[in-house]
Amino acid sequence: MSTLILRTIAPTLTSLMVIYSIVVLLSGHNEPGGGFIGGLIAASAFALYGIACGVGPVRRAIYFHPISIAGFGMLLAALSGLPSLMEGVPYLTGVWWFPKLSKTVELALSTPLFFDIGVWLVVVGSLVSIALALEEKD
Repeated sequence: MSTLILRTIAPTLTSLMVIYSIVVLLSGHNEPGGGFIGGLIAASAFALYGIACGVGPVRRAIYFHPISIAGFGMLLAALSGLPSLMEGVPYLTGVWWFPKLSKTVELALSTPLFFDIGVWLVVVGSLVSIALALEEKD
């Protein structure tokens, strides 16, 4: 099914889908979205790229092994609960920090954000691993 049109448009479409998945990931607590939905979008992008260009280019594009990505995401999601324990509240309770980047700019960081990033990595790593295994030919 790898036509010339699909092979030509796939890299651009993949890039746009991954960028959009990051937007969905970061807007997940204020609007519909989050780590799971964003991860599904990114995994779909890599699956499309794999269908168009093959398994080798996808493996080169993601650089790390997909299972390693999923494992790191699981570790990040699990570690995101530790700051709440240090604050004396139950595990995985949201904790926020507001570091100042300048006199007028504040950055809002939270443990739910790190948890969502971990979920995003787990979903992307596991689904890309499955998609690549299905795409590989013996």
